[in-house]
Amino acid sequence: MGFFNFLNEKIAIDLGTSNTLITYKGKIAVDNPSIITINQITGKIIAVGKEAGMMRGKINKNIKTIYPFNDGVISNFDASEKMLKTFIKGLSSFSASVFTSSYNMIISIPCGSTEVEMRAVQESAKRLNAKNVFLIHEPIAAAIGGGIDVLEPKGNMIVDIGGGTTEIAVISLGRIISGQSVKIAGNVFNTDIVQYIREYHNLHIGESMAEKIKIQIGAAVDSLELPPENMLVEGRDLLTGKPKQIQLSYKEIEKSLDKSITQIENAILETLSEIPPEISADIYNTGIYLTGGGSMLRGLNDRLSRTTELPVHLGEQPLKTVVKGSDIVLKNLDRYNDCLVQKRR
Repeated sequence: MGFFNFLNEKIAIDLGTSNTLITYKGKIAVDNPSIITINQITGKIIAVGKEAGMMRGKINKNIKTIYPFNDGVISNFDASEKMLKTFIKGLSSFSASVFTSSYNMIISIPCGSTEVEMRAVQESAKRLNAKNVFLIHEPIAAAIGGGIDVLEPKGNMIVDIGGGTTEIAVISLGRIISGQSVKIAGNVFNTDIVQYIREYHNLHIGESMAEKIKIQIGAAVDSLELPPENMLVEGRDLLTGKPKQIQLSYKEIEKSLDKSITQIENAILETLSEIPPEISADIYNTGIYLTGGGSMLRGLNDRLSRTTELPVHLGEQPLKTVVKGSDIVLKNLDRYNDCLVQKRR
């Protein structure tokens, strides 16, 4: 690749509450937790991404753990800029000064983002010296990344369950015709698990342990064909203050998550009730497409299918569909121009 081709480099970013994914040269080059640790006295970055995630809950009072994104949007401008700058600097073999002045960037955002939130995302990207910054709604990017032709005059329903939000959208002709952003997703699932174990087992566990439990034995239904084995969980006994170990089953986790999943189901049904009958007919035939890390919860597709009485499809790489779709759009801007939220030159 020549130098002048490098001036046309393209970066797609999925700013997730839990994970940040970045594509570079058509491949996913960054897949890291959206977390940064900073020395509060000096302001120096201690760690970013996976390394910072390993420190979670195990650091001293002078080191602060920061989650720059909340509910899919920037909540800490300075920390998000430092984190993204660290990720982006690691992408190029060229000097940072050349790289940061010569690339195009597309960023996926929740469909419920306000003008203020969108400006915050653009300003953050602008300060990273991107030449052009484009925004796209996450459900549209997820649909494109999942192989759906969003430009057809046909309705498709996407449910993207991330870390901070669940994005529900009905798409036709490259636009969202109905949808909503629900602030119930993977992080709320973790909180549900922590509270359940505290209430029913008198055990206090950390966020990292709750995430492990969700991945290892998490379920949306109380009857699975291939149930996971019970899991041993360690934490602090609330009565004695001593370290303690208990055993958990997937049925207990299903019970802890039931209320939150029901709220997502209600939001899906509400969105379905608002669409035109012609679009309803399309969705009856095509079903619902599930994406995002939260969609991998065992039995969730079956539960949503029973609730909506529609087929529910789960993609092969639900965690990566948003950033893959964003990358496709950035490479084919003429074709997907109408799918962009707004662009800044």
